[in-house]
Amino acid sequence: MLLIFIGFGDSFLPKPLNNASLQTRTAINNLVLGMFPTWEPKVKPHQRTEKAIEATRTGGKVK
Repeated sequence: MLLIFIGFGDSFLPKPLNNASLQTRTAINNLVLGMFPTWEPKVKPHQRTEKAIEATRTGGKVK
């Protein structure tokens, strides 16, 4: 019953309960997303390609 209330309650419940369902789902989503930090790679994924393009343009070698 709790899963139905949280997952689908805002689509079929009357006005005071559908807002509670939506707010509960939003709070749970924010809580779960807050557990995982934003991941950023340690290296720039396109750095090697950008250097090769720049070397081609200038006629030099890749560093």
